[in-house]
Amino acid sequence: MTNKQPPASQPSAAPQEDENKLIAERRQKLNTLREQGQAFPNNFTPKNKAQNLQDTYGEQTKEALEEAGHVVSVAGRVIRNRGAFMVLQDTSGQIQLYVTKEARKFAKSLDLGDIVGVEGALHKSGKGDLYVSLDNYQLLTKSLRPLPDKFHGLADQEMRYRQRYVDLIANPDVRETFILRTKIVQYIRDYLNNKAFLEVETPMLQAIPGGATARPFITHHNALDMDMYLRIAPELYLKRLVVGGFDRVYEINRNFRNEGLSTRHNPEFTMLEFYQAYATYTDLMDLTEDLLRNLTSDVFKTNLIENQIGTGENAETATFDFAKPFTRLSVFDSILHYNPNLTADNINTIEAATQVANDLGIPLKDTYGLGKIQIEIFEKTVEHRLIQPTFITEYPTEVSPLARRSDTNPFVTDRFEFFVGGREIANGFSELNDAEDQAQRFADQVAEKDAGDIEAMHFDADYIRALEYGLPPTAGQGIGIDRLVMLLTNSPSIRDVLLFPHMRPE
Repeated sequence: MTNKQPPASQPSAAPQEDENKLIAERRQKLNTLREQGQAFPNNFTPKNKAQNLQDTYGEQTKEALEEAGHVVSVAGRVIRNRGAFMVLQDTSGQIQLYVTKEARKFAKSLDLGDIVGVEGALHKSGKGDLYVSLDNYQLLTKSLRPLPDKFHGLADQEMRYRQRYVDLIANPDVRETFILRTKIVQYIRDYLNNKAFLEVETPMLQAIPGGATARPFITHHNALDMDMYLRIAPELYLKRLVVGGFDRVYEINRNFRNEGLSTRHNPEFTMLEFYQAYATYTDLMDLTEDLLRNLTSDVFKTNLIENQIGTGENAETATFDFAKPFTRLSVFDSILHYNPNLTADNINTIEAATQVANDLGIPLKDTYGLGKIQIEIFEKTVEHRLIQPTFITEYPTEVSPLARRSDTNPFVTDRFEFFVGGREIANGFSELNDAEDQAQRFADQVAEKDAGDIEAMHFDADYIRALEYGLPPTAGQGIGIDRLVMLLTNSPSIRDVLLFPHMRPE
């Protein structure tokens, strides 16, 4: 008689059975606590954080701590239980707990993941580690599910995104990424506030989606019996505020775009948008350079940021230098710079540029003008090569429906995009404040929408009316917060910097 093994496509159920058994055992412990009236108490408030204790007392000698007799209280999750010592983890870090003779029964009853409150004397071990003696202790929350294996952590990438709460428990570096994200956003707020910008809030539900070329999410308002859109950008509302007399405004906002998922795209994402009256796009390039130079210096204590670029065999580590002056190149000049085989004659007519695009295998539509074809060539041959901080300027008017035309060359606009590591981080321009020009560009966008471009803009008559009251000369900019955090924390995917990224249901 032969032993039949399960097919390779059907993994053994033993791990799941083991986990179910552990959960059942923990539930039984919880039932006992319920019977004793000791389940889920809410009468303990810790006075100390683990990392604060490490910072304050970590350098003191064992003898000095013994003499001082500090009594502290901490609360957090038990992540290791090693007999005489346990390790407690709170929001700030970790600290050891010493199991006294009186606390042995309590310690033995605990499971990894349980949340406890402890009060006791602060000591230092012979190895130099701080620990809190379990003089007074209490189980605050019974953990019913086992933590990931202590040696391998939560390694499954998809599970880490789906169960971020477990990821944060098991992987301290993940917590650090999100702490850094908060510090980055706070620094940006402080920087703009110190420059007299006013933080505002604009609608997330809009009757007309505007401010970007993107496909919106559609919902329905029952009371008004009308379709509405989740905003794709706050731009047109922020510029209405500049019309109203707020010369410097900004919003750190959630935007929603009904587009694909990738390592750089999530259907909802965070943007910083800010607008400054009586400024030009060159002023905002100067501001952006100063902001990032000071942000990296203050938050990361260095202007040199390491990041992995490329994937697989092409992956390599690059060091971005935010201390040096940022490169500035026009779209046209950048194409020639990174394609030495091309000359100006190759990209300054539709016929010649079309031939270049065809040679590169770039698909084109009949509706594309010269400006759009140049951008297709730029995105194919230049964008991924912009490793060090670089401003690309003078975008064609055809692809910049909200930007001001250049006074010296109406084919292009006073617009820039900012790139680092081959990725676009920011987009800014001198705003179009000519109401008639804007109305015509909206009409052109509507024609493109009617021709099948689902991302083209709507005609926003109220915004035109606002411009007719008069928008002062203004420059505006958007910075992708998620992409900026990816860049500064060496995170390869946007999901690594979103606490709860969107995924298909399990």
